Amino acid sequence: MTTPKPESTATPEARTSIQVIERMMKLLDVLAEHADPVPLKQLALETGLHPSTAHRILGAMTQSGFVERSDAGVYRLGIRLLELGSLVKSRISLRETAMPFMLKLHAATGESVNLGVRAGDEIVYVERTSSGRASVRVVHIVGARAPLHTTATGKLFLVEDGLERIREYARRTGLPPSTPASITTQPALEKELDRVRRHGVAFDLDEVEAGVRCIAAGIRDDSSELVAGLSLSTPSERFNPDWAPLVKETADEISRALGYLPARS
Repeated sequence: MTTPKPESTATPEARTSIQVIERMMKLLDVLAEHADPVPLKQLALETGLHPSTAHRILGAMTQSGFVERSDAGVYRLGIRLLELGSLVKSRISLRETAMPFMLKLHAATGESVNLGVRAGDEIVYVERTSSGRASVRVVHIVGARAPLHTTATGKLFLVEDGLERIREYARRTGLPPSTPASITTQPALEKELDRVRRHGVAFDLDEVEAGVRCIAAGIRDDSSELVAGLSLSTPSERFNPDWAPLVKETADEISRALGYLPARS
């Protein structure tokens, strides 16, 4: 007796969306195989799509920048793919380069080590080593976001912005608090950032989550751009400000591994 195959639980709309994505990928794969722009007729032939279907999907991809269409009606891969590819490459390289140093810092302190990058007015945590202590609850999980002014890493990026853009950030966001300890006024933020600028490290003292404190130092790439922050996060009762030089030293090691060469005095 033949066992009947289970029916798909996907809705018709979901199946249609998946089908469109599969067709987009087919078109991108064919375009990637050709060094020169490709006519619609050839794209339809090589993908097995009807020309009208290929034309409709290519039109949407052209609008989003994934495909470019010339006046002659031929297609090639768009600049948006290059932008996304460069972004992915830089972040993968950053994470892979940073991880051995993060693990070394974790081994030396026994605490969580985080790698955060800027996304607009927020910090996004893209890598983390766990403290391995079950009682610890830290918000810095991979993919988590937090405002610049409440995070140690975010303060590093605000310092990089300069005074005018710091004030723009304060006006734009209103400096909303995450905890009672969060900085909520522009004068207090400017005073804090001046301290960060002088010492080269930043602190988050219960400002993102009550009971959690962080120390962060900046990571620069071969063009001297601040690309990430390395932070050490601990429960407040285990917080040790004397770890700041070690965090800074580790961040500097990652920067050098990325090709950063400090300017000579």
